[in-house]
Amino acid sequence: MTQVLVTGAAGFIGSHLVERLLARGDSVVGLDNFDPFYPRPVKERNLAVARAQAGFRFHELDLLDTAALVPLLTPETVVVHLAAKAGVRPSLADPAGYLRANLGGTQSLLDAAHQAGATRLVFGSSSSVYGDDTPAPFREDAPAMHPISPYAATKRSGELVIEALAPHQRLRAIALRFFTVYGPRQRPDLAIHGFTRRMHAGQAITMFGDGSDARDYTYIDDIVSGVVAAVDWTAGAPVGLEIVNLGGNETIPLRRMIAEIGTALGVAPRVEQSGRQPGDVRLTSADLTRAGQVLGYRPATPFPEGILRFVAWYRETHARQ
Repeated sequence: MTQVLVTGAAGFIGSHLVERLLARGDSVVGLDNFDPFYPRPVKERNLAVARAQAGFRFHELDLLDTAALVPLLTPETVVVHLAAKAGVRPSLADPAGYLRANLGGTQSLLDAAHQAGATRLVFGSSSSVYGDDTPAPFREDAPAMHPISPYAATKRSGELVIEALAPHQRLRAIALRFFTVYGPRQRPDLAIHGFTRRMHAGQAITMFGDGSDARDYTYIDDIVSGVVAAVDWTAGAPVGLEIVNLGGNETIPLRRMIAEIGTALGVAPRVEQSGRQPGDVRLTSADLTRAGQVLGYRPATPFPEGILRFVAWYRETHARQ
């Protein structure tokens, strides 16, 4: 049994991870501050399965409260840090808030871990750190020094802070750069969820740009498998920071994503075109060589299958509301 503390436990990725860890017999402490970026009842539903299990403890708190974090950690705890203010576009409107929550929260958590003697860390980073000038497919050894949104900057900064502190705090750490995660419980503001909601309701959707922007979409089950592998990897890892991409192994243009949702719903999408949005990169594409070598990571969910699963979940959830 592994003792795991998961920040952002009520979120999309966090709630799925908590359930997977509990299912294999781990002891899990979940943290979340229920940031109002999307409605609290959505996050409460995300936690429903975990709350019913004896191996789960939940605490509602702000990561900036270092003193409250320390008693929740032990030298045996593996910290999985997923909590963050999310979204590229909103970060342009509130860069100070994103810096406070994402970088300040990460530093507070590192301080608490150091005080408690916890040295195993999995950090949820983002493909957005690669910006618009990294050659595809993106390799982890790319400089990644030109982010085009405050959100991306906070994720890259978090990696650098962990790297700087690792030798001083004896951290055995890994940063996982997630590539556009989708699936059941996906945040309602994200494109796949928003397009599905509008198309299911018979409404037109807005396509920003000409539809050629492309993403390496990654199904939630594959992401969680990668995170669990990273938790186990930290047990024998050397001191320092490893950086690993977690992607879906296929780059999907926006126009194809829209078509796949339409096929899954059985509708013809009505598309209204608009200009590209500031902060959005044109392409994400993960080189998964390192992920395979370090974690044995192999994404197993083809994009059409993942969309079918998401649409089935959306219909079931929508019917209950």
